[in-house]
Amino acid sequence: MSRPVSRVLTLLELLQAGGVRTVAELAERLGVAERTVRRYVDHLVDLDVPVESVRGRYGGYRLAPGHRMPPLMLSDDEALAVLLGLVAGRRTGITAAAGTAGETAAAKVRRVLPERLRHRLDAVLDSLTFTAAPARSPAPEAAVLLPVADAVRHHRPLAIRYTGGRGGSGERTVYPYGLVAHAGRWYVTGRDLSVGADRTFRLDRIDGARVLPGTFEPPPGPGPAERVLTALATAPYRHEVTVRVRGTAEEIRALLPGSVAVVADADGEGGGGGGGWCRVEIRAERLDWLPGLLASLDRPFVVERPDELRGLVADLAGRLMDAARGTPPPRD
Repeated sequence: MSRPVSRVLTLLELLQAGGVRTVAELAERLGVAERTVRRYVDHLVDLDVPVESVRGRYGGYRLAPGHRMPPLMLSDDEALAVLLGLVAGRRTGITAAAGTAGETAAAKVRRVLPERLRHRLDAVLDSLTFTAAPARSPAPEAAVLLPVADAVRHHRPLAIRYTGGRGGSGERTVYPYGLVAHAGRWYVTGRDLSVGADRTFRLDRIDGARVLPGTFEPPPGPGPAERVLTALATAPYRHEVTVRVRGTAEEIRALLPGSVAVVADADGEGGGGGGGWCRVEIRAERLDWLPGLLASLDRPFVVERPDELRGLVADLAGRLMDAARGTPPPRD
């Protein structure tokens, strides 16, 4: 959708909220000049949308009282994309809509569709099943997501009330760099002015957000997604694991999620044989899953720390050898 068309639709949405909207207010919300607002109003009038001009000190534009929008004019493909997007968004946790907002939004879309198309789409939704369980991550509230997004877009400071993973809560002032959706959760990454360091915050742990006056300049360097993945991979856990793996950093990163491991080149370091090596750092609460992960890389590796992980790798190797020989496991 082109930007002018998108802004005309946004103008219609603002007017549908009710009341009289001044030209100056509409221009600020749309990010255009007042002359452009008047041109967008003319576009709506050309589409038979009854926009009224209200004169006077508090004048502006409003929709004619009693006006009802016609059925939503979407093609079959467009309507299917909208409804499947709402359904998939709810199941994956990407839809930032608390409670039943996703269901009510889908119901409203179906209600304004032509009857023929509505029945066909209902047949798709009623017959659709998923193999994966729905995400259980709490969705951020619109009252939090919208001001955070506004602060990110306009490079404005943000005041938040945040509750950490250990239960401590308090006010934070943040320079937000970007919003990131990862694994069913929403994050905002930025500079926490209270500690003078970059931090990553989960939106579902933010109780309130308020955009502050002023602006800031985002720093150069990694993008918001890379910052969040690095923050997740380096979060404090019980075990700090370092492993050297043969291969380039690009090859190893393709095998290990960025939220799990930090990969860096370590050419010329141990393990014997030719080829380059990478250092992989992983933080984990438990070590029992790591031998299988390392084996799945199908590459030579050397465990640097902790010693406990070497023992677990040896145990896995023994079990695999027994399985290859057909040796039954010992009885307890």
